[in-house]
Amino acid sequence: MPALNEEANIERAMSEALEAFDSVGIVGEVVVINDGSRDRTSELVEAKMKEDSRVRMVTHEFPHGFGASFWDGVDHAQNDVVVVLPGDAENDPMEIFRYFALLEHVDIVIPFVFNKEVRSMYRQTLSFVYRLIINLTFNTNLNYTNGTILYRRSILMALEYRSGSFFFQTDILIRLLKRGYLFAEVPYRLDQRETGVSKAVSFPSFVKVAKGYLRLLRDQYSKKAVHAPHLDNTMTADRHKKGNLHKPNTP
Repeated sequence: MPALNEEANIERAMSEALEAFDSVGIVGEVVVINDGSRDRTSELVEAKMKEDSRVRMVTHEFPHGFGASFWDGVDHAQNDVVVVLPGDAENDPMEIFRYFALLEHVDIVIPFVFNKEVRSMYRQTLSFVYRLIINLTFNTNLNYTNGTILYRRSILMALEYRSGSFFFQTDILIRLLKRGYLFAEVPYRLDQRETGVSKAVSFPSFVKVAKGYLRLLRDQYSKKAVHAPHLDNTMTADRHKKGNLHKPNTP
């Protein structure tokens, strides 16, 4: 749960995540990445840690960015599945945790927003253009590439490259999908942010996204690009093995 100066939202974000764990029956934890906050974010998280042992905090002395905070959370996670829930409480954890059981069949669960009207026409247009570019460039047909995606942690840990910009979600998805990992797309309701300002849409963020896109483009279409085999402890590998067992023997 990356958080930068989210004193107005972090308590609600943590509480909703913990309540969702209980509702769905998930044995989980909330790892808050305090990304150099200068307000009361750290103080509020520490209070929650005393109240609930499932909450932990990793502190950055200065802001590292959303992508870097995500990867820090992955490294500190202790369970088999990870998902990023921003500290602004814009995302209802139940909207993604309701699909947790799908990980018995796939290794990635990708949500797409069905109530697009909660975002401005400007944001919707940006999202459409962005998605179009990604799908055309990498020959995919994704409805959404940024959000509260459920990942099997092991496949993330196996990636050689880690994007630290707002492009990190797209970068991860393309790399994993090109390796053949199974995924499911599911409808997801997005709540409106109550307070604060999103840091995703800004010129500096755009520049970093552009750099990330060019890096991914180079990596995917380079002659040296090599895709590693599926990890053994994944549903993708398991289902491939079962499929091979059912194939008839040929002379």
